[in-house]
Amino acid sequence: MTYLISACLLGTPCRYDGKSKGPSPAIRELLSENVLIPVCPEIFGGLPTPRRPAERQSDGCVRNADGEDLSAAYRRGAEEVLRLARLLHADGVILKEKSPSCGTEEIHDGSFSGGLRPGMGVTAELLASAGIPLYSENRLPVKK
Repeated sequence: MTYLISACLLGTPCRYDGKSKGPSPAIRELLSENVLIPVCPEIFGGLPTPRRPAERQSDGCVRNADGEDLSAAYRRGAEEVLRLARLLHADGVILKEKSPSCGTEEIHDGSFSGGLRPGMGVTAELLASAGIPLYSENRLPVKK
């Protein structure tokens, strides 16, 4: 199977703080049996690493901690991930939970206080609307 995966989950230091989130033992196992293609919507959208923390607001916009609207960059990155998923006929996309791009079920609440709320990041929302199967590091694809 072929999956796109948030690059930070594979150990690429591309998160807002210049760090990564992996790979976990479960991701390593998935990697041993599948093709995992790293993607980072924020980088695809033209944002630097490291960068100021950003959160998706209740109006759908993504703003950094200084109030700068980064929605256009997040949308560009999401569109690139969708383009790659279609081009590569990916079986799904594995995304980093809580991210303003990649959260599939839960994202930060927009207050920069550490609070969370149900919701999807910009990339996850675009992929879901296009019918692309979504997974997260908390809910990985099951062997077929």
